[in-house]
Amino acid sequence: MVGTVSTYRHVIALTGPLLPLYSFLARLPVAMSQFGSVLLVAETSGSLATAGIVGGTLSAGQVLCGPVLGRLADRRGQRPVVLAAAAVNAVATAALVAGALGGLPTAPLAALGAVTGASVPLIGPLARTRSVALAHRAGAGEGVVGAVHSLEGTLDEVSFVFGPALVGLAALVAHPALALGLAAALVAVFGSAFALHPTAAVTAGSPAGAAEPGAPGRAAGRAARRRAAAPGSRGARAAHPRVVYAVRGSLFLQGAMFGACQAGIAALTARLGVPGQAGIVYAAMGVVSAAVGLALGALPARFGLRLRWRVATAAALVLSAPLLLTHALAPLYAVVTVLGAAYAPHLITAFALTERAVAPARLAEAMAFAASSLVAGQATALAASGRLAEAYGPTGAFAVAVGAAASALLLALATRVPAARPHAPALRPAAAPAPDPAPEPRVFIPKQQTASPGSRYAGR
Repeated sequence: MVGTVSTYRHVIALTGPLLPLYSFLARLPVAMSQFGSVLLVAETSGSLATAGIVGGTLSAGQVLCGPVLGRLADRRGQRPVVLAAAAVNAVATAALVAGALGGLPTAPLAALGAVTGASVPLIGPLARTRSVALAHRAGAGEGVVGAVHSLEGTLDEVSFVFGPALVGLAALVAHPALALGLAAALVAVFGSAFALHPTAAVTAGSPAGAAEPGAPGRAAGRAARRRAAAPGSRGARAAHPRVVYAVRGSLFLQGAMFGACQAGIAALTARLGVPGQAGIVYAAMGVVSAAVGLALGALPARFGLRLRWRVATAAALVLSAPLLLTHALAPLYAVVTVLGAAYAPHLITAFALTERAVAPARLAEAMAFAASSLVAGQATALAASGRLAEAYGPTGAFAVAVGAAASALLLALATRVPAARPHAPALRPAAAPAPDPAPEPRVFIPKQQTASPGSRYAGR
């Protein structure tokens, strides 16, 4: 316990105490906007179909444009990208609220939903990228880097518990529009605070067209990159694309588990006549997941990422299987709460594998792709399992969750994971005073040479 606290103190010492706070508060709108938009449009239009379309376009915008924002952050730096995205997202969210309250037709509302999703500022993936860069710059070991992933995964889990809870509370006390208005304010204030934090300097970006020092120009830089990417070249071995794609697939499947569990929990609680319990059940799962994720930082380094990935996916399969036999509220609470213990370890391990397998210069883009895979899986499974729940009851939705867990385990078993980092992290040295130059040897210089205006000794 003492060692775990010491490790997290090291992480906070790297980031500063305000960065995790800013990033957490800026993540909340991501969790609030999806659920809040569905509740708002359903309330104002009276149509669940319209609400589903708007929620779907919001998810699609995030899935399609998230990696683009990540690539821009890699090239231009996090600060300008997050500032621009936060401003657009705040305005788009406010416009969505105004449009819904004003009774706009489905098509304009769907367009506003797409812009809202496309401009989500990716605080979670970018916070991971920034914290990992800070750890590598400080020369921290793999234990501290692992703690960074654990802390970021915990912040994600807590935000996805409290975000929907805030939406539900606002809808209960006042109106769903209040929740989305709060989301717009949070992303404007704390998204900007995250962008302007001094640690953003460590992710200043590396323009794609920049040539290496000494290269004659952009064309030479592009040629060098093509040579580095050629099969058999040293640069081609600097990353593991198969691992990256497998991890994205695994995150898609975890998102599918999220979506299927949401549909199944909603269907079962509705059948039992207690639909209001659905959010509480899901929140209990999130709390346990966050607690286990925080404790994951205490695991010794000998438990490698390959082993963690396989154990996490196996646990998800074993712990989700009882959902197929769950037909009452108390067993539902028990099974879903315990299942949460498998979610955070898989999520944290997947992002850690992504960080290990990709080149540092493309880390933000890779993290954004990983996050988008999770969202895509959740949206896809939510739509499919909702129909299965209508046709076959809650068991139909829960079967999707169990099938996704089994597929994730097979993927983890079939993927070869490197035992060590294939490339050295791209370190951005910390600002420090320049060392004093070494004293030059004393050489006798004739006076007539020092007096020559064009000589090599002039001006010394």
